[in-house]
Parts: sequence; C-alpha cells; structure tokens
Amino acid sequence: MMSSDPAITIPQPATHPGTPAEPPRSGLPGHIAIIMDGNGRWAKRQGKPRTFGHRAGAITAREIIEHCARRGIGQLTLYSFSIENWRRPVEEVNELMQLYAQYLVSERELMNRNNIRFRQIGRREGLPDDVLREIDQTTALLDANTGMTLCLAVNYGARMEITDAVRAIAREVQAGRLRPQDIEPDTVSSHLYTAGMPDPDLLIRTAGEMRVSNYLLWQISYAELYVTDVCWPEFRSADLDMAIDAFRHRQRRFGGLQSISPPD
Repeated sequence: MMSSDPAITIPQPATHPGTPAEPPRSGLPGHIAIIMDGNGRWAKRQGKPRTFGHRAGAITAREIIEHCARRGIGQLTLYSFSIENWRRPVEEVNELMQLYAQYLVSERELMNRNNIRFRQIGRREGLPDDVLREIDQTTALLDANTGMTLCLAVNYGARMEITDAVRAIAREVQAGRLRPQDIEPDTVSSHLYTAGMPDPDLLIRTAGEMRVSNYLLWQISYAELYVTDVCWPEFRSADLDMAIDAFRHRQRRFGGLQSISPPD
C-alpha cells in the first residue's frame, strides 16, 4: 500500500499554463541522463522509511523535468528502476511500482501542457499490468508533442540491453538479412532500447557515488560526467543549473586534440 505519511505527497498538475521552453542556447547539452541516487539515505537521515525517500524523489523529478523543458533541453532520461532493483525487499519494490503508475497518471496533464513527449526504455517483461497500461497510455497521449522527450528507464540494465541487441543482430545474421562483416557501431545502436534517440551529452549522478551502475553503458561513451553529493530528494533546479554550467565550461574532444562535435 502507499505510504500514508502526509508530509510527502505526489503533487497534482498545476492549474496554470505551462511555461514555454526557452530557445536552445549555445553549449547546452542536448540530452541529459540522470542517476537519481540517495532516496533511501536521505529518508534514513529524516528517521523515515525508504519509501518516504522515493516519494520525495518523485517530487524532485517533477521539478527537474519542468526545468529541463523550460531550458530547452532536447531529452531527459531518468534512471527510475534497474533490473537489479528487483532484489530489494518485496514491500519496497511494490511501493516503487505503485508510485510509478501513480506518477504517470498525475503528471500526464502537466507534461502535455509543457509539450513533452514520453518514452520508456527497459524490458516490459516482469512489469505489473497496471504499470504497462499507464506507460502505454502516457506514451500515446503525449506522442504528438514536439518539445522535450522525457525517457524513463524502468526495468532497465545496460548489459541486458546490449545482450538483447546482440541476440537481435544474431537472428538477422542467421536469417541471412545481415552479413557479419556489415555489422558496424550504428548497427548495434539501432538495436538498443534507445534506437532513434541521441546519446547523452551529460550524465549526472546524485548522492556522491562514483560509478555508472549499469546505466546506458553504450550510449555514454562520450558523455561528460557530473557527480554531486546532494541526494536526489534535495536536488533542485539550481543544482541542475550548476551541472549544466560545468558542462558548458568543458572542452569535449572525443579523443582528438581540439574541441569538436560528437562523432557520427
């Protein structure tokens, strides 16, 4: 069951019109990926259960999504639930699944007013029926929007993503539709869950851990990394702006000697 603690609730969509996105600015990352870490640690410091932290984290997600849309970010991908998270206590997993379904319902109207498209990456197998239903309904409702793409990685693991891509490519080779010598990096990219999406320019991790936790391993090959000690429930728009500012001051060489655009 959902936590009844009144201190943390999922906010309902605001009644005011969404703020138009700012025009893209030179040097902004086109695609930001975030590992939203620290919900449990933050809750523990408050003397609350881990589920309290997850609900607080959902409120943070709303603020960051709106802020990215206003700043003209092309895509925001949030690491919401990894394949490894199934190892957590059953009560916590059930809370996360219910929270995810509730969040999609409560935020649809707000995302639509902000012209946001929605995508989910990760395996559908194993997700509860109500979660799959809300994913599909949210995707369909927002599909015609032309602003920022919000992508949630749910039941996701990068190694499994690459494994699934290899299996799909092997089936094409076996069927005679593809020759092994014709397999290129673009071939792999087109078989990943993120096919058709741009690679992240900036990867942000909250709560200070210095690892990527099986997240978008193929796609972040040339991403700039930014780690903050701030736990996700306390991460605010100003913290995101600091990460973006740090990104804009870096020289991206992509293996070369001069700052250049990312390789094709």
